Amino acid sequence: MRTNLYILLLFVSTLLVFSCRPEQKNTPSPPQRLFEGYHPLLDGILLSRHGVFRGIDLNAPMDSVKKAEPSEPKESGPNQLYYEYQADSITNYSIEYIFSRDSLQEINVQISSNDQEMISYLFCDLKDYYSNKLPNPIEDQGYVVYNCFEGQRKPFVVTLSDNSSPALGIINMLIYKDQ
Repeated sequence: MRTNLYILLLFVSTLLVFSCRPEQKNTPSPPQRLFEGYHPLLDGILLSRHGVFRGIDLNAPMDSVKKAEPSEPKESGPNQLYYEYQADSITNYSIEYIFSRDSLQEINVQISSNDQEMISYLFCDLKDYYSNKLPNPIEDQGYVVYNCFEGQRKPFVVTLSDNSSPALGIINMLIYKDQ
């Protein structure tokens, strides 16, 4: 009888010890940064290291652009797709894709924020990113211009400008075919 009592006590005490241990939670690890060393907003704005912007190259058909974008366009037409995104509580951006005969000809991006310091930092990061991707930028009258002449592809131009006002930070980027 005593042996059964000892076994029962041992069983109950083991249950108490293991039931009092704190539960381990599986916390997801933070997502892998795509553009390490740059402002975190670039991950959401640029989306991919491939292509000239968001994994897309000029001359792409409209269907390819729609597939690359994570949401439906806010506006669309036969030669245009327009998207708006909220990056965080004080920053948003819009992207307009212009097509000619189902071939991407131009990309217009505008990033706006109430945080002037962040916009300035983001502008510098965009300049650095495209300087590493496309050689020999030219700075002219507040614009940074990157001319690209790669192999057999048609040449294209990327322009960046900081058009901030005292009340609102604004970055404009234009990517277009050079004629």
